[in-house]
Amino acid sequence: MLLLAGCSQNPKEQSANETNNAPNVIEAEKVNASKNENIKMYPELSNYIELAVAGIEAIPQDRKNQLKKIALFVQTKKQSNEAANLTFICTHNSRRSHMSQIWASTAANYYGVADGVNTFSGGTEATAFNPRAVAAMERAGFKVDNPGGDNPHYQVTFADNGTSLECYSKIYDDPSNANENFAAVMTCSEADKNCPFIPGATLRVPIPYEDPKIADDTDQEASKYDERCMQIATEMFYLMSQVKA
Repeated sequence: MLLLAGCSQNPKEQSANETNNAPNVIEAEKVNASKNENIKMYPELSNYIELAVAGIEAIPQDRKNQLKKIALFVQTKKQSNEAANLTFICTHNSRRSHMSQIWASTAANYYGVADGVNTFSGGTEATAFNPRAVAAMERAGFKVDNPGGDNPHYQVTFADNGTSLECYSKIYDDPSNANENFAAVMTCSEADKNCPFIPGATLRVPIPYEDPKIADDTDQEASKYDERCMQIATEMFYLMSQVKA
């Protein structure tokens, strides 16, 4: 069964929401955080992360500015001892939003800023976490347990002593997601266009990624998914590096 989430077509209200509630852009360009030595990432994943972090300088400035807005949202919530809830949204909650959720959580743990930071994902439709995207995360070094089914509730882990993420496709206002005082991070242009207002969000930031789906069933399939995985990883590590423990 295909589940749909309604989107409030109220761009004016959303624009005011962003203007009044969005934090100012963080000024610092440098990586503020240091590695959390208490989390022992899987070796293959650790090597992958080193490559991702090495690519931070190449992130375009306009995207850094968007990522900084999210980082300051997290920082402000942490300083107020409030939960910093991030919901990554794309249309089908099948590829980019899951990758973003997983990498954001991993980066927060890597830099030791995960306390109080909660990551979620959702779509305007519920389908399934696409197996091609799952495979890309496994190639990056994550361990993924697949229980099977039409919409598997995957368990994704980054370290033996780390928490696992339950990843499955759902609409963005699913009861398992944050329903108020969260940052809505739009990871695809279609969802960004169709949902100008996200109920309950105090911040809405678009950081659209090209859909790796364009390479499905081609010779470039794996490389396109790997490319998107690395881009998202690099940007999520930049985001969390701007949050002070």
